[in-house]
Amino acid sequence: MKNTIWSRLILCFMISIATAFVFLNTYGMNLLKNRLTREQINLLHKEASLIVSVYRGQIFDEGDIEDLASQFTSLDNYLNIRVWIVNRKGDIVADSSNVSSPPNVNINDLDPEFLRKTLSENTMFDNLFYEPMLSIIHRVDYNFQLRGFIVLHSPMSEIEDRTNIYLDVINILFLILFALLFFIFIYIHYITAKPLKSLMKAAKEYSLGNYKYKLNIHGLSEYRDLGAAISFMADEISKLDDYQKKFVANISHDFRSPLTSIKGYAEAMLDGTIPPSMQQKYLNIILFETERLTKLTSDLLELNRFESRSALLDIVSFDINQVIKKTAESFEGICRDKKITLNLVFYSNETYVDADMGKIQQVLYNLIDNALKFSHSNSQIKVTTEEKGDKIFVSVKDYGIGIPKDSIKKIWERFYKTDSSRGKDKKGTGLGLSIAKEIIQAHNENINVISTEGVGTEFIFSLSKTS
Repeated sequence: MKNTIWSRLILCFMISIATAFVFLNTYGMNLLKNRLTREQINLLHKEASLIVSVYRGQIFDEGDIEDLASQFTSLDNYLNIRVWIVNRKGDIVADSSNVSSPPNVNINDLDPEFLRKTLSENTMFDNLFYEPMLSIIHRVDYNFQLRGFIVLHSPMSEIEDRTNIYLDVINILFLILFALLFFIFIYIHYITAKPLKSLMKAAKEYSLGNYKYKLNIHGLSEYRDLGAAISFMADEISKLDDYQKKFVANISHDFRSPLTSIKGYAEAMLDGTIPPSMQQKYLNIILFETERLTKLTSDLLELNRFESRSALLDIVSFDINQVIKKTAESFEGICRDKKITLNLVFYSNETYVDADMGKIQQVLYNLIDNALKFSHSNSQIKVTTEEKGDKIFVSVKDYGIGIPKDSIKKIWERFYKTDSSRGKDKKGTGLGLSIAKEIIQAHNENINVISTEGVGTEFIFSLSKTS
């Protein structure tokens, strides 16, 4: 049998039943027998005391002995209690089982210690008993003198029979309980093992890449919650799988294009297709494509550091206004060529924040660079700071083409470009906004976007103000 929950349940069930049955019919039987023996002893003592209290004065009158013995036959017949009247010498003078002819026996001759006891179990006198007896010896005193003894006998077999009857009833009830427990074990198997099999089946399907497999779990809420968690995990893995495929396709595209250009122009110069007089032009193209590959590689490494939580932030207090000015200066040439004005509006002359200055400068660079790409000639880009409570909010707003409504949630994805042809911006890698978001989130701050297609786009992120 396989080592399964069901086999373990059956094994535990059988061991429990066998243990309970053996315990019941050994130790339990002894407890029951001892209890019934004590009850019988109490009954014999009670009957002996009653006989003595009622017949004390006439028990040993010779004329009344036979009459008394006949009165005790009811005990013999109805309670199976044999009564002996024994005189002080130890002679049996009356016997409820033999009223007319009591045994001519002196007990002291059979057992000198018998009459000195109050209780004797498994009593056996040859020619008097045919089976072991439970005996009670009650001393009879009258006028402060020993007159004799009242001895009551009850068969030990009667206690055995009563014990077996009770035990049979208990065993029948035990068998009924056994059947009931069996159904309970089946129910336990149904609510535990069956859902686990469904979960195992789903896990196997998901491991094989079948993320569309539907997992339906019924029963206990814990299993339903676990099933929901596994389904959610499978859905996330499916998304990750799709993302990896897109990632490989995107990065292959972004690497293949410049590599193709570099290879083509290098081969053309080697085989003489491009004359020496034109090589300077194509060497510049090769250098440009090499820079594209370098930037793409750097951006990927940057994102990987943030994703693996290995990017350490150097938090310092600095003037965000100066960082904005310095970053804006690096775009003077592009702004001049595209006739775009960078308008800087600051909340105050100096605005100090606590952050990693180099990383925040990278965020500003990516946001301004992104704004320039999608701004019209003869337009402006507005960079502002605003103080609200213990936060400084930095805004980069352009009045360009805007972002389509269905693309706003996707702009933070790696390699995503709103231009589906991916040819509008040859220099961009599609990673700038992803990097900006990772940096801001690493500071435990937020970055949001507001955009209307054909009107413009505004990016806003928060930083902690220096206290």
